Amino acid sequence: MDRDIKINLPEKVSFIIDRLMENGFEAFAVGGCVRDTILGRCPNDWDITTSAKPADIKKIFSRTIDTGIEHGTVTVMLEHQGFEVTTYRIDGEYEDNRHPKEVRFTPDLKEDLKRRDFTINAMAYNDERGIVDEFGGIEDLENGIIKCVGVAEERFNEDALRILRAVRFGAQMDFQIEEATAAAIKKLSGNLVHISHERIQAELEKLIMSSHPESMRTAYELGITKWIIPEFDNMMETPQNSKYHRYNVGEHTIKVMENVEPNHYLRWAALLHDVGKPIKHTIGNDGYSHFYGHGEAGEKISEEILKNLKFDNKTVKIVSRLVKFHDYDIKPNEKSVRKAVVKVGNDIFPYLLKLRRADLSGKSRYSIELTTPVFDKVEEIYEFVVKRGDCMSRSEMAVNGRDLIEWGLKPGEQVGEGLDYLFESILKNPELNTKEQLKELLKKSFT
Repeated sequence: MDRDIKINLPEKVSFIIDRLMENGFEAFAVGGCVRDTILGRCPNDWDITTSAKPADIKKIFSRTIDTGIEHGTVTVMLEHQGFEVTTYRIDGEYEDNRHPKEVRFTPDLKEDLKRRDFTINAMAYNDERGIVDEFGGIEDLENGIIKCVGVAEERFNEDALRILRAVRFGAQMDFQIEEATAAAIKKLSGNLVHISHERIQAELEKLIMSSHPESMRTAYELGITKWIIPEFDNMMETPQNSKYHRYNVGEHTIKVMENVEPNHYLRWAALLHDVGKPIKHTIGNDGYSHFYGHGEAGEKISEEILKNLKFDNKTVKIVSRLVKFHDYDIKPNEKSVRKAVVKVGNDIFPYLLKLRRADLSGKSRYSIELTTPVFDKVEEIYEFVVKRGDCMSRSEMAVNGRDLIEWGLKPGEQVGEGLDYLFESILKNPELNTKEQLKELLKKSFT
């Protein structure tokens, strides 16, 4: 990789750096934006580091926001777009495995870079000096390595979230974690208990949504998951002795994650779909593993995990429903498919089909060959009944409670029974869903 790399800085970033330098200060683009640009990726954000102190930055630029001024960060606003500009600093002692008690400003760029997490994130750039790479970040990018700046234990003791970030970066970039960095993670992973659940959620989301969700295995092997989602450890340690399976629960789960599209609900449902199996594991008289009721058990466990990670209610509800019904028995006929849609919910049924297909991909060859024709037929029937416009929810019925009252049924329980009866009839024969036919059907059964 060329050390004399020329980065085409965005116009506004160049403007901020030039203005700071015109006023006698150093200034560089720094961190992830430099890393991503070297890799040929488009950065989401451009951070700037400078020898100018916050008061100097505020004098130079007319519109600023004190976003983190106690830590040296000022946001410079240019045409409604904000850019974080941070003074070179040295962090003081960390007391909570996350934040320094104090920071000291420094005129030395290298001192600022050496406090950063990983070598690939500790590079700076401006057009005058080019790439500033004091810790071998370019070489680690070339070799696909995640390595801490300096002593790994010190970096992780400063900020325990870096432990999970190391695995997340590895997942997003398909990089390996350097040996000393991995050893420090194993030793200090317990410090993750000091990190907020919201922060853990954000890092897990990026890992799970990456092109390498199998990095959950790395998180397990390095002792991370037992502190943030111990249920995954239970899955990795639960066997599946059955002709339908070739992996233990955890390895099967990883295969399912790999084989489902990177959709937020689907990836989390894939991770958690068998979370109920460890507590439902039994050995039958046939010597095989059985997991009766693991879907319902998994629904409750999933809700607890997702709420603990501070997910929104929509995510909790959708994912836990997918977990509950991922193993629901659907026969390859129209009535069974319509009933399944009603039971599961038409809003998530397409997700369920994708999850079930991915679930099958992680099973044994015997199971794949046995079940694939059934899955194909169920999907074909679902597409057909949707295209035909079959009624698959009560809101789609041609009648409502008021109609039944007009036809002589008593409000309350009798109307409810009447609607149930008519809906069941429609599920069996969707052509009945007209007001006239349902009225005739009701007369025959409720008079």
